Amino acid sequence: MSKVWLITGANSGFGRAFAEAAIAAGDIVVAAARRTETLDDLVAAHPDQVDPVALDVTDTAAVGTVVAEVAERHGRIDVLVNNAGRTHVGSVEETSDAELRSLFDVHVFGPAALTRAVLPHMRARRSGAIVQLSSVGGQMSMAGFGAYSATKFALEGLSEALAAEVRPLGIDVLIVEPGAFRTSLFGNHSLSGDGIADYTDTVGATR
Repeated sequence: MSKVWLITGANSGFGRAFAEAAIAAGDIVVAAARRTETLDDLVAAHPDQVDPVALDVTDTAAVGTVVAEVAERHGRIDVLVNNAGRTHVGSVEETSDAELRSLFDVHVFGPAALTRAVLPHMRARRSGAIVQLSSVGGQMSMAGFGAYSATKFALEGLSEALAAEVRPLGIDVLIVEPGAFRTSLFGNHSLSGDGIADYTDTVGATR
């Protein structure tokens, strides 16, 4: 039986690669993106396998509705891929509360909300997989990436506990930690301030 995948940020980068691999395996992909028109070519090429869904993962109020509609439409959700993300560069001192919270919304609160929404469906079937897109930045950090790494460290801590909780229920949790790949991540980033001169030799190199 083909699997049903729910993939966030399915329009580009790893999300797109996961979607294409699942399609090639004969599975159904619920492709989530903030703008569904960015999925038009994928839908046109595989109209019977791709179900485009508009979702901003930071809109946690909408997550439950989207997941419920997907489960009703397809009967189940076998795999959740929390892939949507972006990066941020700036020293810890330069990074504002608003910038830090915004990044946590994308990388922690959004995935947490989606995970909570799919788990009742997976628990009922005693089957499923949750894939968390972390980064090497979830294992270590460097100057200029403090905010980004903080979100990935948090996601990994949450996911390690989750894995222990749901393993006896037949649900797998996978943490993926890519290094540097040619995706659009650095085309979707924010910067803190103009750069404090004292950090020119450290954060400046990263910036």
